[in-house]
Amino acid sequence: MQKVISVSIGSSKRNHCVETKIMGEKFFIERIGTNGSINKAIDLIKKNDGKVDAIGLGGIDLYIKSGNKSYIIREALKLKNAAKITPIVDGSGLKNTLERRVIKYLQENKEIDFNRKKVLVTSGMDRFGMAESLEYYNSKLILGDLMFTLGIDKPLYSLKSLNKVANVVAPIASKLPFNLLYPTGEKQNITVSNRFIKYFNEAEIISGDFHYIKRFMPNNMKGKIIITNTVTSEDVTMLKGKGVNKLITTTPEFAGRSFGTNVIEGVIITLLKLIEKEASEYEYNSILNKIDLKPRIENLNEFERVI
Repeated sequence: MQKVISVSIGSSKRNHCVETKIMGEKFFIERIGTNGSINKAIDLIKKNDGKVDAIGLGGIDLYIKSGNKSYIIREALKLKNAAKITPIVDGSGLKNTLERRVIKYLQENKEIDFNRKKVLVTSGMDRFGMAESLEYYNSKLILGDLMFTLGIDKPLYSLKSLNKVANVVAPIASKLPFNLLYPTGEKQNITVSNRFIKYFNEAEIISGDFHYIKRFMPNNMKGKIIITNTVTSEDVTMLKGKGVNKLITTTPEFAGRSFGTNVIEGVIITLLKLIEKEASEYEYNSILNKIDLKPRIENLNEFERVI
């Protein structure tokens, strides 16, 4: 049996494990949260190094991207360097492949017509593949990078504007303690609904990292569409109660849980290793074609369909 674990600096309340079969291979997949502790995450990675087939980093990115430039998150390097044998991934490979495919799938299968739709993307630098695809399909973007990561009430309305800001801000932000940029540990269970509400209200579609969405979204989300991942059954109940019309996760559901992109990327590199292929964008797409991974789409409330 192949083993993939996700070591997350997020809350341990979201821990989950499942056994499943993918491309004929049995997989044991587990998510382990460390409640915001980088040191505990390092210890877990060292403990499992060489004993599992892949390790995903949850709740933190190895790097953020804008345009052709990538910016390494300094604290994430400590986690990456903790493993000497087992490969470590953070989901970036899927953000550049699977999430592009999901937006294309939704458009071509008439689930959503993105043309001229107002889409709030919590962080374009984090979901660069998704943001680029949304712009390709002529969405009216509201990029929340400055708002959700730095608390600056200044939305950006194009990837061109984001690239200009990123050239100045990203080199500095990537060196800050990660918990200043992203909710970790118990912060993932706290909703701050008094900030940036107007941008949620303006948007027809909310996309991006679920912890940003959950932390800042208002109580009234009637008729909204959410495109995200890493949701639990409790999250789905909460979204339904807030009036969300449709929930779409870019990764599939396993026993009531949609795992993060880091987990699915861990599965993919494990499959590539079994067939002796090197990890690359081409090979990622090849595996995605073979396993025919489709987004999870749930209609949570009966409102007029937004297309």
